[in-house]
Amino acid sequence: MIFTNRPFLYFPVATGAKANHKIIILTAPSGAGKTSITHHLLKKIPQLSFSISAATRAARAGEVDGRDYYFISEAEFTKKIKANEFVEWEMVYEGKYYGTLKSELQRLWKKDKYPLLDIDVKGAIHVQQQYPKESLSVFIEPPSVKELRRRLISRGSESEDSLQTRLNKAEYELSFMNHFNKVVVNDDLEEACAETEALVRKFLNLPA
Repeated sequence: MIFTNRPFLYFPVATGAKANHKIIILTAPSGAGKTSITHHLLKKIPQLSFSISAATRAARAGEVDGRDYYFISEAEFTKKIKANEFVEWEMVYEGKYYGTLKSELQRLWKKDKYPLLDIDVKGAIHVQQQYPKESLSVFIEPPSVKELRRRLISRGSESEDSLQTRLNKAEYELSFMNHFNKVVVNDDLEEACAETEALVRKFLNLPA
């Protein structure tokens, strides 16, 4: 189900972006299905390319530097913050920084690709503030916090403390959903994928 929201009050920032430099932003609380929808879009729309985020956490089993994330040290990350090299960044959890490098967007634009950002809610707001005309922001909403809890538990990777931390963060993030261009409720993944794909195709002027 798609909802059109009030336009967010953007703060103009000089970015140097060209008219054809468009960005797709997907954001959601953890467990809402954002990653699955991201994979669907990348499979169905070849004009898109995944924007690789920088992260200070260690790589997990199977993850590759420069493919899944740019894995860098906390010292290097903070150095890049001071050098204004990020479009957005955030300490998502204590001591764990994530961010989108300006150089990453430029890398994809030079390849004539549209960056697809799969990022945290606050980061998504920061990007659309800087690229108000060039970006489409889509918030993926879970059917309910109860369903979100069920999905997180089904992963089998959360302790009771970490589960509650994620749920508290999710409830906070849900309060920002009206700041985004569109909201897609993921009560059925196949339908949510199709609805998000239609929004992206329309924004990029691509055939259905």
